[in-house]
Amino acid sequence: MQRTRFAEMSCSIARTLDVFGEPWTPLILRDVLVGMTRFEQIRADLGISPKVLTQRLGWLVENGVLERARYSDRPPRYEYALTQKGIELCDVLLVMRRWGDRWLAGDDGPPVLHRHRTCGQLCHAELHCSECGEEMHVAEIEILPGPGVVTPG
Repeated sequence: MQRTRFAEMSCSIARTLDVFGEPWTPLILRDVLVGMTRFEQIRADLGISPKVLTQRLGWLVENGVLERARYSDRPPRYEYALTQKGIELCDVLLVMRRWGDRWLAGDDGPPVLHRHRTCGQLCHAELHCSECGEEMHVAEIEILPGPGVVTPG
């Protein structure tokens, strides 16, 4: 079955999903973010098939989200690291984590906590307006056409 190419749509959400929307991808990025940089570490943690992991890692490298570096010649083995593009994509994981903690964590609470390195406090992600600094939610925004909009016809 041919995969839909969301990258060709005139929508930043669709274009992001083209890179990030496959279900294993956020989990692979999470693992690399916490220090699992080698194929076998990621495979063992996720229980993912080697074929699928190879495809996903290749896709993330091809799209500039991860970079790979050889750490062994015999056999050839690689480590993976987040690029700046990948680090910024992982910000999406913080928002997903907050939603999951709020709506899906249950009585036991969240499985992980985050400590902000700057202030040392436990924290969660919040969205703020880049202009006024106020907390921002979807109900408080208006969606307008941007300079990159493509109109049909």
